[in-house]
Amino acid sequence: MTLNAFVDRFHAHRTENPNQRVQLGIDERLGELPDPSLAHAEQRVKTAGLLLGNLDQLPRAALGFDAELDLDLARLLLEAEVFDHSYEFNGKQALCQLPRAGDEIGDGIFMLSVADPRPPPERLRDITSRIERIPDYLRAMLARLDQPVQRWAQMDLEKVHELPTLLGNMQSWAESERWADAPRLAAATATARSALEGYERALGALPTTPHLHIGAASAARLVKLRGIDQSLDELHAMARKFLLETEIEIEALRERLVDKYGLSAETTRAELHRFLNQRFRVQIPSGDFEQVLVRYRQEHERIVRFIQQHDLFPLPEGQALQILATPGFMRPSIPAGAMTPPAPFRSGTATSLIFLTLSEELLDEHTELTIPIMMVHEGVPGHHLQLATASKHPSRIRRHVMANDHAEGWTTMLEDYMLDRGYLEGLRDEARFCAKRDLNRIGARVAIDLFFMTGERDYLDVGMHTERGQSDPFEAAGELLQVVTGFTPGRVQAELNWYSLERGYPLSYLTGNQLVARLRRDLHLAQAGRDTPERLDRLFFERYLQSGNMPLSFLRRVFQHDGLLQS
Repeated sequence: MTLNAFVDRFHAHRTENPNQRVQLGIDERLGELPDPSLAHAEQRVKTAGLLLGNLDQLPRAALGFDAELDLDLARLLLEAEVFDHSYEFNGKQALCQLPRAGDEIGDGIFMLSVADPRPPPERLRDITSRIERIPDYLRAMLARLDQPVQRWAQMDLEKVHELPTLLGNMQSWAESERWADAPRLAAATATARSALEGYERALGALPTTPHLHIGAASAARLVKLRGIDQSLDELHAMARKFLLETEIEIEALRERLVDKYGLSAETTRAELHRFLNQRFRVQIPSGDFEQVLVRYRQEHERIVRFIQQHDLFPLPEGQALQILATPGFMRPSIPAGAMTPPAPFRSGTATSLIFLTLSEELLDEHTELTIPIMMVHEGVPGHHLQLATASKHPSRIRRHVMANDHAEGWTTMLEDYMLDRGYLEGLRDEARFCAKRDLNRIGARVAIDLFFMTGERDYLDVGMHTERGQSDPFEAAGELLQVVTGFTPGRVQAELNWYSLERGYPLSYLTGNQLVARLRRDLHLAQAGRDTPERLDRLFFERYLQSGNMPLSFLRRVFQHDGLLQS
């Protein structure tokens, strides 16, 4: 088999899922829904195994560095897929305990409505076809389930309960477009609503389990397949060290700010945080959350101007982002904000979507101090810039990779970097205090991710003052997260939802943060004296962005190959 033939087969396999086709920008067979059956999962595992066999037959020695790196990335993705589709806990396959109807139905329909550049009639046709398939999908999902995890079942019920609103929005859109097949969409929606109600009743009646732990061995394997080389204990030690160092920095900031604003020396961090939230609250008419979105859009433009004035990062042409309110069916798993990256196989403008979860309770999460940091993280120079650049990489294999440590390491580094370079001058301490308290979450995420995966409560011991007496794992994890971050109760619960579901993702934030810092520091040491620190940072940023997506353990190989690190 040739390299090109393998890449073709790999690409076909990775684009078999219709939701993946939407995300990747593959405009083929978009009117389908994913197949949630165990038989389909078994077929995916079989095909991935065949592709792994094909990999072993390729003449790697003659391919060159970049091609060899791509094949190693392909192997990692395929091995991870085999694991994710077949691992077990509680004595049964993980998929049997994981209801995902809300995500798998809602995500694709929503993305077709807001992120697909095709004409409305083409998108409405595919959306209608998807809605017509909802009853069959729900029957297949229910047939797959066997005593689902209680928390996951509740999450899916909340998301599914919001889907009729999404379907109603599609009807209204079709009517406003005067689409000829609007009656067909209306009929499909009525049938789908009935099927969704039946699914809610059936899922709510299933016996559930509170147990979500997969054990230390499976957890270690899962982390390795995310491209992270550190052991579970090394990750835990990293979290303890990070939280200790961050606590010292937060305390120093607290002392300076208490003095600056004439507050009592006894003012606690939580009290100071509430004071700053109120002082820098975004002023909007009651309930007019659209004005918060306007404020985010203004901040994005301001950040881009600052970057251009100081020539900090390469800003490619042909990229754009949209800032939207989080739709109802996505709210249970998006605590404050999230982004959907550009479709890497779609030509034209590389467009990201940033979702913001807004409510009266959560307004303290969106202030004149936190909005700039959120936009640095999610927009430019954060996720949007990184992923818009990666979406244009010539390697088809790399365009299939989503390495969380690479993405989150990049963005968490930037929160400090932009303040260090003078952004928010005059409010740097205030912004950094709020950002550091928020960034503390990435230390807690490691502890909670490890605990949720392994069931070993010692992982929750990261030097914070918590009781650790709760029998419910979500109560124990929630106490740690609240103590570390001061998040509102609603955000704590939403964070825990996705920590439990996206195993190995939460710990990637701190892992990436530390590995990026190490890689950047090593480049500066190896290139010391050859240019100014600012220009060396620019070199680091350019190489990081232009290499495409990959775990940081792979990216280090790129920097070594390019002679940017000491041998």
